[in-house]
Amino acid sequence: MTPNHRFRFVCFLLLAALALPSCGASSADQPLFTSNHEALSLDVPTQFRFVAFGDTRFHDPADAETANAVVRQTLVKAIDEEKPAFVSIGGDIVYSGDNPKDWQVWDSETAVWREHKIVVYPALGNHDLHGDQKTTLGNYFARFPALKESRFYSVQIGNSLMLVLDSALDELTGPQGEWLHGQLDPLASTIDYVFFVFHHPPYTSSSDEKAYGGGHSAREKEMGLAAFLEEKQKQVRARFVVFNGHVHNYERHEHNGVTYFVTGGGGAHAYPITRKADDLYKDSGINYHYLLVDVDKSRVRITMKKLELKDGKAVWTQPDEIVIPATVAKAAGAR
Repeated sequence: MTPNHRFRFVCFLLLAALALPSCGASSADQPLFTSNHEALSLDVPTQFRFVAFGDTRFHDPADAETANAVVRQTLVKAIDEEKPAFVSIGGDIVYSGDNPKDWQVWDSETAVWREHKIVVYPALGNHDLHGDQKTTLGNYFARFPALKESRFYSVQIGNSLMLVLDSALDELTGPQGEWLHGQLDPLASTIDYVFFVFHHPPYTSSSDEKAYGGGHSAREKEMGLAAFLEEKQKQVRARFVVFNGHVHNYERHEHNGVTYFVTGGGGAHAYPITRKADDLYKDSGINYHYLLVDVDKSRVRITMKKLELKDGKAVWTQPDEIVIPATVAKAAGAR
C-alpha cells in the first residue's frame, strides 16, 4: 500500500468511526430502494446446508466471451441436486441489470430451483446495477419480492444470522452503516455464526493491473469494512464468515479470527490469479465452483465443489475444505 493509499485508508476508518458522511456522497445522492429493512427468517432443521457462489452472469448463452453458459447451467443443476435450504448469490447475477433478456435467461435457467422451492438470497453486484438504476433495480426486485425493495437485509436462519450488504453503497456510514451497526451491536447469544455476503472482496490476490484475463484489487472501503469486522469479532462469541465475489475465481483468507471466501466462479469468464506465498488456496488456474456450507450447533463445514469440463463431461473435485468450530467459551468482554 502506497503512503497515499495508507493515508486515505486511515482517513476512511476515522470517518467510519465517527459515522460521518463519506466524501462526495450527499443525502440527495442516496440510491433508490433503501428504506425497508424488515428482517427475514427461514425455518430450518438444527442441521442445514446452503450453497454460496457468485458471478454467474446470466446472459445470452451464445456469447462465450461474457460467460461460460455450459458451466453455469451445470452448476445450477448440481446445486439443485444438493437440496440446499437456500442459495446465496454474491452478485453479478446477470451480465447487464438493465437488459430484460439477461433476466429472462435467469428465469429460464434457474426454473428448476423454483420448481423445487429453493430459496435464493442475492446480493447486488456491479453488473446487476449496470444501466438506469430504476430499471436495473426494478428487474432485480421483480425476481426477489421477499426483499421488499431492500438493497441490504438480514436473514435469521436457525442458529445463524446472514447479513447481505450492497457494496455499491457505503458499508460503514449512512443508512447501510447504521443498519449494520444495529445488527451487530445487540447480537443475540443464540447466534453461533454470522455470515456476511457482499460483492467486492476485502482480501484478494487478484489485481487491477490487468494481466491476461483481467482481475480486480481489493478496494479501500471494503478493507475498512474488514478492519471493522475483525475488531467486532474480538467482542462477540459468534463466528464471522464472509462470502464475496467480483473476482472470477476462488480464494480463502483468514484474518484476525474472520474467514473470508472469494467465490466468484459461477460461470463468468475466469480470471487467473498469481497466488501469494501465504494464500490458503494455491491453484492459480480456472476454478469454476460453488461452496457447500453444512451448519450445525458445533461447527460449519465449507467444501469447495470445483467443476471442470473434460471432453464435454462434468468432472467434480473437492480441492478445498475447512471446518470452523463454534466458539464454546466466551472471550473476555464478549457477548
